[in-house]
Formats: sequence, C-alpha cells, structure tokens
Amino acid sequence: MLDERIARFEVRSSGGISYRESSSGRALVLMHGIGSGSASWLNQLEGVKGFRLIAWDAPGYGDSAYLKKAEPLPGDYAEALAGLVERLLLKDIVLVANSLGALMAGAFAKDSPAVRAMMLISPAGGYGGDKQVLSARLKTLDELGPEGMAEKRSPTLLGAKHTPEALELVRWNQRRVHPQGYRQAAYCLSNGKLADDARHYRKPVLVVCGTEDRITPEAGCKAVAQAFPDAEYRSLPGIGHVAHIEDPALINQTIAGFAA
Repeated sequence: MLDERIARFEVRSSGGISYRESSSGRALVLMHGIGSGSASWLNQLEGVKGFRLIAWDAPGYGDSAYLKKAEPLPGDYAEALAGLVERLLLKDIVLVANSLGALMAGAFAKDSPAVRAMMLISPAGGYGGDKQVLSARLKTLDELGPEGMAEKRSPTLLGAKHTPEALELVRWNQRRVHPQGYRQAAYCLSNGKLADDARHYRKPVLVVCGTEDRITPEAGCKAVAQAFPDAEYRSLPGIGHVAHIEDPALINQTIAGFAA
C-alpha cells in the first residue's frame, strides 16, 4: 500500500537532482533530513492543495548525483538547490525543511531573493566542526547500514503515540539511504552552523518542534528561531522529530496557512 502511494508521485530529474512533484500554484520546496528522502513528504504531496509542491532528493539521496566534494558544507548543497530552482524557473518560493534540510535551506535562503519565507520543522542547527558528532554518525552507519538504522533508529524519530503508518514511512526512507550520500551529509551536519546563516535572512521564518523530539530538542530549536531576525516559534505537544510524518493533518494545515 505504501509503495503504491509513493509510486503515484513519479521521480523526476533535472541537472542531476531528482524530485517528486504535485499540484500547482506558488512553489513550496520540501527538504528532507539526513536519514530520509523526497518520499518522506508523501503526506504533504497528497494533502497540501493550492500550491506546487517540489520535494527534492538532496545530492547523494534518491536518484540525485553525489556532490563532488567528499566533505561538503551547507553551501555546497545550497548551490545544488540553486541550480534546481533556476532550471525549474521557480520564483517567490517557500522552503519547508526538516532537520538537516534546515541547514541547507538556511544556506540557500541567505543569498537567494527567490525565497519569500521558510518553515523549519525540528531544524538541525549544526555542530560547528564537532568531530565527535561526525564520528558517531559514521560509526552507526558502518555498524548498522541503512537497513539496520531503519530498524533501530527510526523509532527514535517519533513520539510515543506514533502510528504504525508513520513508522513505516520513516523506515521506508531510511532503508533507501545511500551510504556515500549519508557520509557527505554527516560531514555537512557536523560542520554546519545554521545560526551564522540565519542572521542574514530577514524574511519571515516559522520554526516548529515537537515536545517529544529527542533528536533536536526544543531548546535547540528555540535557539534557531532566535537567531533569525524575523522568526516565530511554535511547540507541537506530544510529537517527535518528524512532525510532517507523525501528524500530517496538523503540519499540512500549518504549511498551507503559513505559505498563504
């Protein structure tokens, strides 16, 4: 059933970047986290109407080409996104990003007049060069592989009252992670610092985080919101790290209201 739902949104490609798309209207670009992919936005592709939704696969994910740099920074992913935005002729866009996707979104938005607003769901703030974070991520990847991470790590991304369907979608994406792409993204995560880019972006930002988020807890997400000149913070009671998967009705309504 899940495979059939995902298959409804065919994988497209432009300039070495793959993406899934739905509907029409003002463009919303959806950006996934480190253990995920474009299909993680399935509930938004199905449920958010009145906008053109473009869920990308970051470089090294899905059918997207790997970055040439073995140790890329958020700006390298931002450059790849800029190319996609230009090729698809996107203007006046809203970025909706989860976790690591927020680091990439921030790096892109600070230099792009095309971004009119950003919604960040449990944003990863980056670790500013912390080698221990990188080492731990790569050790987990080497020991478990994508399949093992899907089984053991996926439940930690969700709140206590998550549905089986939510867990299934998290695992579906985690199993399809490419180790090389994950390694590059782990370097980006451990060396990026969203706060440095945030201060340069002065348009509206909405930051949301679940009260049961164990990956990027509320304190860190509040700090991210405070780093932006024009940001609002909202707490999501009883929800974990991937709110767009765990409570799609709430997040779809929030996206549509914010983007409008």
